[in-house]
Amino acid sequence: MSTEEPLSGRSAIVTGASRGIGRATAHALAAAGVDVAVAARSEDELANLADEVAEEYGVHGLAVETDVRDERQVERLVQTTVDAFGRLDILVSNAGVLLGHQTPVEEIDIDDYFQLMEVNVNGTFFATRAALPHLREVGGNLIFIGSGASQSPRPYNPIYAASKWWMRGFAQSVEGQVGNDGVAVTLINPTEVRTEIGGEEGNSIADRFDEKEILEPVEVGEAVVFVATRSSRATVDELHLFRRDKLHDLYS
Repeated sequence: MSTEEPLSGRSAIVTGASRGIGRATAHALAAAGVDVAVAARSEDELANLADEVAEEYGVHGLAVETDVRDERQVERLVQTTVDAFGRLDILVSNAGVLLGHQTPVEEIDIDDYFQLMEVNVNGTFFATRAALPHLREVGGNLIFIGSGASQSPRPYNPIYAASKWWMRGFAQSVEGQVGNDGVAVTLINPTEVRTEIGGEEGNSIADRFDEKEILEPVEVGEAVVFVATRSSRATVDELHLFRRDKLHDLYS
């Protein structure tokens, strides 16, 4: 293991990997020496990403088309990864959608509500449940990509905020359950990240902010590598990744 590849020999799954935070995280892990299985619903984008990380970093890349709303597909993702790499060291539970933005609760489309909960909540649970037996075997890392929306009420998007509050409670409770087994559990809470999330409603974060005006996906990927490179005795319980002027905007 070199200092340039501090995680050499380990393997990871990144959900929601076809773009944004997931894509950047796959690159960051691969640069640290990790064999990476990338999962999302976009088969072509996944295949290109798996080829990219393999060619650029000399690791193994694996594309597994997966809808995290389907527990059987998630189980297949985990087993396919273990079969290909021989182990699973890191799960980055990143898949998520942003729906119902700036919509009064009584006007939120019920299909949008169910889709958001199925992806953000059910998908997180399915991936965690399938991965934990393998993470226990190696003392691995379970990393949730949360949100600053889990820190305070979000009147302009209560259902998205609720899904991230759920994730926070789930992550910290699971941490208490599996810490004695040597599994490190971390919740990473970024504020706005310039990604395509929200694009389903024609108003993605990337459309609303210029480059470097808010956090970039690569900064979240770097945070994932930081978490995964802690010693086997340590865990980063929760990491808040805010842009420097965020609290000024909130409280001034």
